[in-house]
Amino acid sequence: MLISILPSNVRRNHALEHATLQILGEKNPRLRLAGYSDSLGFWIIGKVDFDDLQEAILQAQTRLNRGESHLAIHPNCGTNFAASGLIAALAAFFAMLGSGSSARSRWERLPLIAVLVTLSLILSRPLGPWLQAVATTDAHLNGLHVVGIDRFERRGIPFYRIHTRS
Repeated sequence: MLISILPSNVRRNHALEHATLQILGEKNPRLRLAGYSDSLGFWIIGKVDFDDLQEAILQAQTRLNRGESHLAIHPNCGTNFAASGLIAALAAFFAMLGSGSSARSRWERLPLIAVLVTLSLILSRPLGPWLQAVATTDAHLNGLHVVGIDRFERRGIPFYRIHTRS
């Protein structure tokens, strides 16, 4: 088992954020939202009705507490993109090893880079969700609960700050 460098409260908040986004997405697949978690709670960014958000958070808590841990793994989590990006960058780096210093020799490696990066992106798809499960989220909330929700607006975009406590 991978040992996470993230504090457990960040991982639990991240799980609750993901579950909330998944439930909001189930209700309205056209919603375009983003989230961000930290040790004090999480943010939901985007146009969502306050009551719908509150209901989704409560439902997320309930469902995670009932064992629906799959809700903690989100397909659009930054962990997925970072993992794939890192693997693709490593593939490109290794493809360039030994290419010499001339521009021509580097350009001649472009097809190899394209193939290796494409393969790495395909093969790395399971890595992000796995990392979420073992390192960046924790679906076991262990008493984590919401203590408040604040709404802010910046340039017409709503930001919701969800405060949590264990």
